[in-house]
Amino acid sequence: MTTILEPKQKVGLIVVLTGNGKGKTTSAMGMALRAVGHKMKVCIIQYMKGDMYSGEMDGLKQISPIVEFHVTGKGFCGIQGNPYPFEEHRANAQDAVRLSKEKITSGAYDLVILDEINNALHLGLVDLEQVLDLLDGKPALMHLIVTGRDAHPEVTDRADTVTEMREIKHGYRQGIEPQKGIDY
Repeated sequence: MTTILEPKQKVGLIVVLTGNGKGKTTSAMGMALRAVGHKMKVCIIQYMKGDMYSGEMDGLKQISPIVEFHVTGKGFCGIQGNPYPFEEHRANAQDAVRLSKEKITSGAYDLVILDEINNALHLGLVDLEQVLDLLDGKPALMHLIVTGRDAHPEVTDRADTVTEMREIKHGYRQGIEPQKGIDY
């Protein structure tokens, strides 16, 4: 028989997944899968990876509508040959902030993931006040996960849990191309 723990007091957590190592989005997706196992409603808003295919896109479609997935970005601003100007990236990120606020305050979700919002903040695509407003506007029992490198200190200060992924070794740096199911 499997034991299911129930906390004495339910609390909606703010979780920050940051650092230069691999696994921030993957960890958030794992928490989304865990939440689905508990019959929780999940919304994921991806701020930056929009122009690159990743297996999670199709994987999440298979568990829709339990998980709602929004890709709002136009890829990584200013790197990997991304052709879109800063202004277009910023406009998309501003749309993502509005969508995030709508989803967070709707009361319809148990878990919301703002994937790569830390990067968007670091690059100036969104403003610190906007991110703090999203964190502060979270319903008391909703969990909110924010991911991406370079988490701002005021974001980590507001979090209940902060994990920093640290790269020790990465195949890409050894000339190994990204691999399906592992890297994307």
